[in-house]
Amino acid sequence: MNKQKSNILIVDDDKTHRNMLKTLLNKWGYDLAEADDGQTAIDMVTEKPYDLVLMDIKMIKVSGLVAQVEIKKINPAIPVIIMTAFSSIDTAVEALKNGAYDYLTKPFDFDKLRITIQRSLEHTQLKKENFLLKETLGKNFDCNNIIGKNEKMQKLIQTISQVAKTDATVLINGESGTGKELIAGAIHYNSLRKQGPFIKINCAAITETLLESELFGHEKGAFTGASRNKEGKFQQADKGSIFLDEISETSMSMQVKLLRTLQEREVTPVGSEKVIKVDTRIIAATNKDLIDLIARGDFREDLYYRLNVINLGVPPLRQRTGDIQLLAQHFLKEYAQKNNRAIKGFTPEAMEKMVAYHWPGNVRELMNTLERGVILSSGDFLGKDDIQIETGSPMRTESLENTGQINLGEKTLYEVEKLAILKMLDKTGNNKSETARRLGIARRTLHLKLKDYGVMP
Repeated sequence: MNKQKSNILIVDDDKTHRNMLKTLLNKWGYDLAEADDGQTAIDMVTEKPYDLVLMDIKMIKVSGLVAQVEIKKINPAIPVIIMTAFSSIDTAVEALKNGAYDYLTKPFDFDKLRITIQRSLEHTQLKKENFLLKETLGKNFDCNNIIGKNEKMQKLIQTISQVAKTDATVLINGESGTGKELIAGAIHYNSLRKQGPFIKINCAAITETLLESELFGHEKGAFTGASRNKEGKFQQADKGSIFLDEISETSMSMQVKLLRTLQEREVTPVGSEKVIKVDTRIIAATNKDLIDLIARGDFREDLYYRLNVINLGVPPLRQRTGDIQLLAQHFLKEYAQKNNRAIKGFTPEAMEKMVAYHWPGNVRELMNTLERGVILSSGDFLGKDDIQIETGSPMRTESLENTGQINLGEKTLYEVEKLAILKMLDKTGNNKSETARRLGIARRTLHLKLKDYGVMP
């Protein structure tokens, strides 16, 4: 922080004491203003947003206690440090209860005065930065930033707007790269908890031992390397929301602990018997079929129903090809600005190539493709060759083709899978249960895939 820009108002009816403080604080590099009474200070704060008020308690006309209350009404964010004699410490404590940042006793310990001022200004600056960060994040996660004219996406956006206003637990389903984190953020930043923290954790990226500590915290000495107490993510998300990404990757023992947290709204740190209550909204996400995992014994059914209060399904990009042009134009503008490139748009051939591709990596793959294209392109428009994607890589698996079951040709994995499923469905006389059994997949998985292919189950 630049101290030269920190403007401090000194309020004291003792001119000698004011002059002493002015000399000292000028030496430390602060800009200063002064007032000899509480009412004058109130008037000055009304006219100018000072960074800090250093105010004596006892003044002839309006006391520091009265002035502090009025100043906080005018500007709740301004820190007030109270100056008092030893005999008035009780009054200083009252000032703290009314919102003063701290108090100092006369005569001053100058080192303590300097440290208190620094901490006060740093604390205020941090609060400003956190507020601005939340404002920025809130804008980034606004429902209007979820791009899509597709009917499924419009319905999803409408549901998000309704769900966000509640405290209901939400389970988001969708393939990798579809934007589940964006949706989780939109739920939080459009909720009544938006001023609280939004804590994200990827359950698949952390080992089971460390995941328990990350989620619930730990006590000093709970395990090797635990040199201090640590607050868990659930505690950090108190009064806010926690996003548990890839919830399907948690072990059965971890699922038991998560179930207890959802039921009781409390956590127990590793190595402790202390139970800590948490007020945290839970948003979970998965790219797997949890019903299928339950059938295989890999996911707890009771946890699923606790998580699945509100279920939001995010359609893959191949199911909303009409949105590809909108998304492409949005990301082109973003990456052109980021990389200082003056790229105007796409050639018709480039757009045709993108719309024809099935995007197995979904929106994330589209983003990466466009950023790469913007960086490597040398023209005013991104052309077909700038869109570096595999539109029809030949399959190396020859067994199906050699048996005459499926003519692979130049087909993508998605197309081969679709052909295999539809051929098996035809072979079983449209028997869904038998088709799922022969393919080794759950009937629900088959149902979802047929829906994806546009075939009525």
